[in-house]
Amino acid sequence: MSTLDPVLMSRILTAVTLFVHIVLATIGVGIPVMLALAEWRGIRTGDKHYILLARRWARGFVITVAVGVVTGTAIGLQLSLLWPTFMKVAGRAIALPLFMETFAFFVEAIFLGIYLYTWDRFKNKYTHLLLLIPVAIGSSASAVFITSLNAFMNQPQGFELVDGVFTNVNPFLAMFNPATPSKVAHVLASAYTTSAAVLASIAAFSLLRRKDHPYFKKALKLCVISTFVFAMTTILIGDFSGKFLAKFQPEKLAAMEWHFDTMTEAPLIYGGVLDENNDIKYALKIPYALSILAGNRPNTEVIGLNEFPEEERPPLMIHYFFDLKVTNGVLLVLIPLMFMLRKRLPGKKPYPTWLLIGIFALGPSAMVAIWLGWFLAEVGRQPWIVRGYMKVAEAATTSPNVGWMLLLFILLYIVLAVSAVKVLSRLFRSKSAEEEIAQLGWDPEGGRGQ
Repeated sequence: MSTLDPVLMSRILTAVTLFVHIVLATIGVGIPVMLALAEWRGIRTGDKHYILLARRWARGFVITVAVGVVTGTAIGLQLSLLWPTFMKVAGRAIALPLFMETFAFFVEAIFLGIYLYTWDRFKNKYTHLLLLIPVAIGSSASAVFITSLNAFMNQPQGFELVDGVFTNVNPFLAMFNPATPSKVAHVLASAYTTSAAVLASIAAFSLLRRKDHPYFKKALKLCVISTFVFAMTTILIGDFSGKFLAKFQPEKLAAMEWHFDTMTEAPLIYGGVLDENNDIKYALKIPYALSILAGNRPNTEVIGLNEFPEEERPPLMIHYFFDLKVTNGVLLVLIPLMFMLRKRLPGKKPYPTWLLIGIFALGPSAMVAIWLGWFLAEVGRQPWIVRGYMKVAEAATTSPNVGWMLLLFILLYIVLAVSAVKVLSRLFRSKSAEEEIAQLGWDPEGGRGQ
């Protein structure tokens, strides 16, 4: 292990940690919004099936929050152990969002505890629902602050570099840099989309198992429509992200699209392969689309990758990350749209098996899109850790023991994943939704007390 490159091992360990944590972080941001939608609909319509949805989702949410605390702590630890030069040089510039993220998590955790232990304790049911507001704000604020840190790494500002040290740091200017608005909006919208899609997958899976209960049908409708709305929002925000890249990070946009020569009326490249001369083969080329993405006009000039030194160009593999991410995003719109139009589609079944299978695939598809998005963001910033100021190789530790850390953390994540799956499985299998409805004495069709 001591002979392995510590820079490479540090990158792999950080990537593995983010791969695990981003699942939990995404669910942690989006589920409170879905809880609020379900409980609000239950109170407004008097249908207790939606109230039960919120109750059961909240139980599972607590488990993911607990595991997410462990992986989040691991990230904080690894920042100091694996990237000491980065923390030493840029520590003051990123201290504010790190502190505010911790504060936001405390707010979320406190009100989540109150929310969980006050079911049926208020005469006015909306009082309990209002407890979700600080939970949702806290979870989303955590994402805002951490994403602003990542945005700073992509578009650093608010400091002066003197003898390799960041001085005269303005933490607010550093946090609210030009990359922050589009990155934060995209992260929040994609988190809401993914959480709705995961819950839709669970409902579809239940219906595929012939659990033909109104509870699951209502869950499916709520989650699929939410997925459609959030996915459309994510795509619109993605358009703003493309325009940001064209202006502030043209080398990343050019690498994403295999765009080598500066030109107007630039086509968007989907798929394909590159030969040894960087000629594109077997690709779908959409005329003018890249220029329109960059500036809303076909004659917008898009800077080519050849304008940048080879050692500062992002890896060209990010083209595939982007293409696959876009493909998953389209599926997250089309499948819910087919569900909403299902009565006009061929066939007599209200829930065709093929459509339920497609909805079941929404959760994994959304999660893959989240992973691809972060791969695109992080790999696309290479070779920089702080764009234009510090390269990854300059920021990493020189310790020869990173390989052993990698093995230990992989073991930790396996234990956490297996434990979380087992706990969640036992939590929901010990009392099914149908059993809980029967125990509460509710009408199976309307969810109203008998």
